[in-house]
Amino acid sequence: MRTELVSEPGDPGRPNEDFASVGLPASGQGGSLVLLDGVTPPPGDDGCLHSVAWFSARLGGSLTELSVSRRDLPLSEILSQAIRRTAEAHAGSCDLSHPRTPQATVVVARWSAELVEYLVLSDSALLLESPAGEVTPVLDGRLDLVPRAWLATDAIADATVRNKEGGFFTAAADPSVAARAVTGVLPRAEVRALAALTDGATRWVEKFEEGDWGELFTLLRKEGGQALVDRVRTLERDDAENRVRLRRSKTHDDATVVFVEY
Repeated sequence: MRTELVSEPGDPGRPNEDFASVGLPASGQGGSLVLLDGVTPPPGDDGCLHSVAWFSARLGGSLTELSVSRRDLPLSEILSQAIRRTAEAHAGSCDLSHPRTPQATVVVARWSAELVEYLVLSDSALLLESPAGEVTPVLDGRLDLVPRAWLATDAIADATVRNKEGGFFTAAADPSVAARAVTGVLPRAEVRALAALTDGATRWVEKFEEGDWGELFTLLRKEGGQALVDRVRTLERDDAENRVRLRRSKTHDDATVVFVEY
């Protein structure tokens, strides 16, 4: 099995709010990957004493442990339990009803000798490669369907579409959001490799249009995750003046890639 994990902060002066892990059971049978992209809040009060990086670490740690140890549970239930655990860790000190309480996008994939299970919530991406080399993206496209006017300001987004019906969902403090995730199960024989990426890395396809998902996957296999992140950083620096046109809220974003080939 080949595994690779690359994570680079968008700003070296700020904590990396992404989380990534690969879990391999002691039995040696199967494994899992977890990828989170912590949502950076706007300046001001978010009702919480803890940072987004703290939240990503707590939620990601729970997801890693549960995805390996509770193989009897579907991934949606594992996400629900992990959200509940994390909420309980700071419910006594923080206002978890605040729309900007710490939150994150989620990708979880788990494989056994027979099956590959997956879960995607919000705008991180999971790519699945077949034995024939065909790459299928698993995406939660709800954010792309939200009218831009509803995202014009943080206040409008929080009031109208963030974790609301008709909008988009992230993992915050409500365990029931797990039921909103995109999920599926495939025979293990249909997936020979997979990759998970936060939107700081998917910019290569989604913002800069340097290639399609298949070409991105080929780049990861041949040159590795760091090569992808380096190319994104170069594109960002060279195109800084078009940041608004390309709908990039930041010149650079935290960028994380997990690649698994078995």
